[in-house]
Parts: sequence; structure tokens; C-alpha cells
Amino acid sequence: MQYVELLQEENLALVALNRGKVNALNDEVVGELTSCLEKLAADVSVAAVILTGKGKFFSFGFDIPHFMSYSKEDFTRYLESFSFLYTKVYLFPKPVIAALNGHAIAGGCMLANACDYRIMTEGKGKISLNEVTFGSSVFAGAVDILKALVGSRNAETILLGGNMYSAEQAETLGLIDRRTSEENLMSEAKRIARDCGRLDRRAFESIKRLLRYELVERYKEREAASISEFVEIWYSEETRNQIKNIAIR
Repeated sequence: MQYVELLQEENLALVALNRGKVNALNDEVVGELTSCLEKLAADVSVAAVILTGKGKFFSFGFDIPHFMSYSKEDFTRYLESFSFLYTKVYLFPKPVIAALNGHAIAGGCMLANACDYRIMTEGKGKISLNEVTFGSSVFAGAVDILKALVGSRNAETILLGGNMYSAEQAETLGLIDRRTSEENLMSEAKRIARDCGRLDRRAFESIKRLLRYELVERYKEREAASISEFVEIWYSEETRNQIKNIAIR
């Protein structure tokens, strides 16, 4: 894989996004991560997964300059693949721990929210669903997952405010489960993953599905319409004028 690194330590799979300095998401990253997760789901030697990023970013979110040249049809297909990915993470049959090594923005935050547990480094890293600040919408699934995670009122605060949150603020809101130092991030993530990985696998998968399947079925009924609305807003003159100057470095 070009942009997704996979390392197995005993019964833990360590999956790292590795695309440039900010781990921006595009077709290739989403495709590689989806394929990787499908293999890990079927691998009986893997008890739990840790998802992280290389460098100072977990993920910036979508590679906006990359998508500026896409047709509506091609961009819609990408969004459908991204929706499929975060749903796969949300229903993954094994524990998935997000080790947030740095900024987790927009689509990067959505991906983290779909994991079972989020641990974030203290310091300069921020987490945000800031789409409203650059004239973009979100997806039905991302909204429902967020509401299940932080509650309806906090979800409104996060989505309608579009603010960047420190690890401490995110922990207060419920966006992350705990914070730790940069040096301890992976050791803590591995400890949590090992604890979760010791649980009975069939029982874990069954209970997780019972907890989440109904929510997923509800948002699937609205996902296509929300993606269509997302695309129409994205291609509006107002939004294009806001996003055209966003640079990925």
C-alpha cells in the first residue's frame, strides 16, 4: 500500500495514514484503508486495531485542492466511498482504537469518531468538525455517529460552531475518551487495544452490532440525500470561493 502502513505486533494491527505532511484523504487513501480493514476483519490472528497517522497530523480531512477539478459525478463517488469507509469502521467486528497523534480535522475527525475509543496527545493538536467555517455541509451518518458519541446538544455546538478543540476541550465535550502525552500515546493505545482484544470476540462483535446496527440503518436511509446536498453546496459559487484558497502542505 502506498499511503496506508500496516504493522502487526502480536495480536494488534497498527494502521497508520501516511500521505504527505497532513495525511489528507483522497480516493487512494480511502480505497487502501477500506481494503486494509477488510483483510484485518477476516484475519483471525488480529484481536484489535489501532488507527493513527504519521507525523503531526492524524488527518487534515479531504484533500480539498485535489478535489477542485473533480466533476460532480466523480466527487459523489468519492463521498460514497468515504461514507462506506466510516460505516465499516463504525461496525468493524473488532475493537478499533484511534490514536490521535495530532490534528484530526473534518473528515479526519469523522474517521476518528467512528472508532470505538479515541486517545489524543496533549499539546498543539486540534480536533474539529469545522465544515461550516468554509461553507461545506456534512453527512447524515457523520451527524448521527457524533450525536451518539457526544449527545445532541454538544453535537450542535461542535457542528454549528466549527471550532478547533484542544485535547482537554475535546475530552470535556466527549469527542475523545482520554488525553495523554506524545511520548505515551502509542503505549497507552496498545494497552487499551490489548485490554479490548482480550474480550470474547463473538460476544464483542454481537454486542457492538446490537448497539450500532439500528443507528446505521437509520442513517443509510438519509445518506444518499445528504451526500447529494453536500455536493450541491460544495459546487456552489459561495463555497468554491471559500475553499479554493485552502492549501495542503
